[in-house]
Amino acid sequence: MSTRINPDFKNELTHFGKDEWNECYHCGNCTAICPLSKDGFLFPRKDLRAIQMGLQDKLDASLEPWLCYYCGECSETCPRDANPAELMMTLRRYLTSRYDKSGLAKLFYTNHIWEYVVLGLMFLAIVVAFLVFLPLKTDAALMVNESGGVMINSLVEGINAERFIGIIEYGDWTMAIVIALLLVSNIVVMFYKSVLSENGIRIPFSSYFTEAWQLVWNFATQSRFSKCDDKQYWIGHLLLMTGYTIMFILVVVFLPLFQIETVEPWWHWQRLLGYYATFGILFFLTIVTIKRLQKRDVKLKYSHPSDWIFIVMLALTTISGILVHIFRLQGMVAATYYTYVIHLAILVPMLMVEVPFSKWSHLAYRPFAIYFARLKTVAAEVEKEKSHKELVPAVGS
Repeated sequence: MSTRINPDFKNELTHFGKDEWNECYHCGNCTAICPLSKDGFLFPRKDLRAIQMGLQDKLDASLEPWLCYYCGECSETCPRDANPAELMMTLRRYLTSRYDKSGLAKLFYTNHIWEYVVLGLMFLAIVVAFLVFLPLKTDAALMVNESGGVMINSLVEGINAERFIGIIEYGDWTMAIVIALLLVSNIVVMFYKSVLSENGIRIPFSSYFTEAWQLVWNFATQSRFSKCDDKQYWIGHLLLMTGYTIMFILVVVFLPLFQIETVEPWWHWQRLLGYYATFGILFFLTIVTIKRLQKRDVKLKYSHPSDWIFIVMLALTTISGILVHIFRLQGMVAATYYTYVIHLAILVPMLMVEVPFSKWSHLAYRPFAIYFARLKTVAAEVEKEKSHKELVPAVGS
């Protein structure tokens, strides 16, 4: 079987982050120190070697960058300061662009000006849509709503609270369906490149179901992070993931239950989940922002523009949501309405860009990579056992 080599691959990859690939001389320190290294998955030397050799197809099929959780221990022990941890981060950006057939992920990662333009245009479109189709009444009555929405009978001309919720919910579901279709199509491409395209691999059909718990467990717990020495980073990442997932489900799936007119006590599930999500997001943002500015932590020493876009967009979404909550409780009708419009104008572009094309997609790719890797391991074990059974009779004869 022939292997294609792309001599310009190293140069192409520099647009996704790391720009020096010849510092590594394969001493093996990174692989030895990595808590995730094991047979078949030698972090991160295997992928670095493929880069240096121009084996682009091999990297397109690699799951290692997603199995790495960026603890930074490999970079701390590298005698050449090759920063293999940042290499894996660069490869995650690159692979995200390879799964996306629209070309937008590559465009956003390699020319971040386009991401600014798209985010800005979507922001303006949502603001204009609200001001034109759902304008605030000049005589809007006082509203009290603990949950953070803006529904009240006389807030918008000709639209009562129930109808207002329905419009927002319809928009939520439309957005969720579009995001899901984009992300699922990317994961299908990921599955094809990393599993189906590998010659000779035969995955038992039953293993797709028996190993599915790997997918659910690793998405819910981010347990592989716990193998790193920096437990604070794992806890922060877990709080971020669970907090934002909870908020996304509440806003998209259970909006009529989450945005209600009555003020519930602080121990009500609605308020507790909202407070947990807010705390989790702010906790992670605070840690990551401080460490990226300090540049002392090896895994946060280098920042790609997409890293800061993610942090800023998430921070603005969270802060604007908190302000909506405060303004509503204070009965500040106009401030609540316009802040809510700004909140959605930040939130929707962030989700539409970050989830299928940028950093939020990692939350999906990582657990799926663990799942796919496990499927490949099961297939290899079955094939090994089959070969052993065929060999034993042959020896006996």
